[in-house]
Amino acid sequence: MDLNTVLDVRDARRREPWRPGDAWLGGGTYLFSEPQPHIRRLVDLSRTGWEPLTRLPDGSLEIAATCTVAQLSRYGRTMADPAGPLFEQCCRAFLASFKIWNMATVGGNLCNALPAGPLISLTAALDGLCLLRSQDGATRRVKAADFVTGAGRKDLGDGELLRSVTLPAPALACRTGFRQASLYGLGRSGALVIGTLDPRDGSLAITITAATTRPFRLWFPLPPEPDGLARAIRSAVADDEWFDDIHGLPEWRRHMTLRFAEEIRRELTEDGPR
Repeated sequence: MDLNTVLDVRDARRREPWRPGDAWLGGGTYLFSEPQPHIRRLVDLSRTGWEPLTRLPDGSLEIAATCTVAQLSRYGRTMADPAGPLFEQCCRAFLASFKIWNMATVGGNLCNALPAGPLISLTAALDGLCLLRSQDGATRRVKAADFVTGAGRKDLGDGELLRSVTLPAPALACRTGFRQASLYGLGRSGALVIGTLDPRDGSLAITITAATTRPFRLWFPLPPEPDGLARAIRSAVADDEWFDDIHGLPEWRRHMTLRFAEEIRRELTEDGPR
């Protein structure tokens, strides 16, 4: 897609005042997929040189916004952490070509804020913390589960940049369960549920994405009974927060979410340690 309204592309390493019509350019897989008539200038992040993935001294994992799906997938396959397999499962949920994998970025997936964004699912489920940087250099941190506020909406101010997402070490040490459903064999996710069981205290978290307009992460100090889990989900997600589009009706999405959540609860709590 030619972006005929774009008049200039500048390097993000050069600090220049943000102006109306500016947009951050990461991998560009979304920006160049459809017309963007409101954009006049692209601010290119490709030369920032940010390390894609950094293991911090405390064991947490910092993922740069410019980290590609391909880089994340390769790293995930080398991880010894119990949560390691979840990286590949979420990357595969893209159902995208190798060309997209090598260009699409973690930051772009979060900032597009689409309900089916699988890296939103990954970072929300693993209790990720987004680092945001404003034009004046000030920074703030927001939970990944709270960063996406609705379908296509995120907690990002004008000119603000998503710099990275950090996954804490305790989350990486959790056992995980993953379920995904689509109406089509190669279709967009209609429901995606991830469970994490903390080996330290036995707490369980269930994260719901794709079926809902925004991520929902439900934390239980002790694994609930089946009825308790279903009630918690129905109470947390309002009727108008179940997503409705060509990829699935709200009723179907709710049904699959409840089914998957219970399957994961049993897998993580009743099957015993692995």
